Amino acid sequence: MLAFIPLISSQADSSSVDQAVQGIGKQSIFDLIFSGGFSSIFILGLLLFLLFLAVAIFIERWLTIKRASKIDEYFMNNIRTNVQSGNLQAARQLCQQVDSPVARMVDKGLSRIGKPLRDIDAAIENVGNVELLKLEKNLPFLASISGISPMIGLLGTVSGMILAFYEMATAQNVTPDVLAGGIYQALFATAGGLLNGIFALLGYNLLVSEIDKVVYKMQLYSIEFMDLLQEPSK
Repeated sequence: MLAFIPLISSQADSSSVDQAVQGIGKQSIFDLIFSGGFSSIFILGLLLFLLFLAVAIFIERWLTIKRASKIDEYFMNNIRTNVQSGNLQAARQLCQQVDSPVARMVDKGLSRIGKPLRDIDAAIENVGNVELLKLEKNLPFLASISGISPMIGLLGTVSGMILAFYEMATAQNVTPDVLAGGIYQALFATAGGLLNGIFALLGYNLLVSEIDKVVYKMQLYSIEFMDLLQEPSK
């Protein structure tokens, strides 16, 4: 009969594990979060706030950059026609009707016609730098979220493991359900931190790539405008 004692003990342990898993399965995610106390709620709430902030920044910047990249393909042809005919006022009005960094750069150049080409080029470059800063607005926040979110998740992981070991140390009868709560909280924090970091990093790189395309257009049109000023008058 002694041979059956380990088998009975093993079956009892398996039964207790199954009961613990079933008990945890009946709990919702919110139950597990709130059971961790203030630290769990604060860390996961902070991660959720950073996720919403990253999404809001990405959407706002994406729409802004896309608007900045749109320019009529006939824009410079119309500017060329007005400049060559001496109608600078019409050319400036055309620029002011277009909400684009390129149009604002060309308008600044048109306002400086009559001055040395070096001064015109410097004025256009200054406007381009200001427009670039506008496009990069809030991108440092997105980069910071991509770096700090995994660290906050790691803090939540450590906090959850401390809770799990504390429960194990203070419990009279250590069962899987005693440890599971803290471990679940630790895994939630890890997953949340990684999710935030991955999304923010991908969003940041995508926005930087789109800004580079806008900068290329700005440089291309500024060069075309300076070439226009250097063309011999007909």
